[in-house]
Amino acid sequence: MELLTGPFLLVANPAARRARRRLAVAAQALGAEGARVDVATTERPGHAAEIIRARASGYEAVFTLGGDGTAMEVVGALAHSGIPVGILPGGTGNLVARALGIPIATRRAAATLLRGDVADVDLGRLASGRCFAFSFGVGVDARMIHDTPPVWKKRLGILAYAYVAFRASLRNTRFRVRATVDGEVLEREAAAVMVANFGAVLNDLIVLGPGIARDDGKLDLCVFSPASGWEAVSIAWRLLRKDFRPHRAITYRPGKRFRIECDPPQDAQADGELVGTTPLELTVDPGAARLLLPRVG
Repeated sequence: MELLTGPFLLVANPAARRARRRLAVAAQALGAEGARVDVATTERPGHAAEIIRARASGYEAVFTLGGDGTAMEVVGALAHSGIPVGILPGGTGNLVARALGIPIATRRAAATLLRGDVADVDLGRLASGRCFAFSFGVGVDARMIHDTPPVWKKRLGILAYAYVAFRASLRNTRFRVRATVDGEVLEREAAAVMVANFGAVLNDLIVLGPGIARDDGKLDLCVFSPASGWEAVSIAWRLLRKDFRPHRAITYRPGKRFRIECDPPQDAQADGELVGTTPLELTVDPGAARLLLPRVG
């Protein structure tokens, strides 16, 4: 793709961990080639989507600066619009940006996306209408989001999440899950359940499973059922090594429609934001999002 020339809309959440101090850098980097950059800042949850509905038409691309919540508000509001979205990391976890391989440094991220590729990718969509790009989950990853103290996030960033997730994995708190995938019912004891759209975590450091693609019109159920905390660590090691041989504690199912029920009910997260308590239903929205991605090759 040739260099984008604008005009651009930059939607920023000044309350995000890094966004306030990165805003001027982001606006300058996006306008480095003379493009007009209009900045809109959010004031409350849901405001990013309101800004998009009121202002997005007429821009060559929309960029977000903030956490995963801000990014997904914008992506969801622009679903099926054909307007590409570039995600500039500015939050704590930046799970979506990391999954896309976007650099964390603001100036480098902006330059990479301006010269990047445009791709139409699937979204997951909850019955509430909320969408997600990376994954939905209950168990360990939801506890990671719920249990990480704000002061830890402010001081340690993603390392705080990693520590809390490791601690939760060792505790190996299990629950009964009943997952219905396109009408097929699976029942398991589990410590973590994910419905993934992107297979890779943290710039391909961990791959959740085989054949998980962001543009195949499907989502992928991943159920992890370790018998102990140490087996949970061994499963993580398998994922780090991309070892997807059959394992009694790992279940995969691709599909388009999902219902997740848990006993006892579990908190759920989607792209790093808590989204309620099970039971929850979700579907795939094929090719809904147009995203700016780092160029491959």
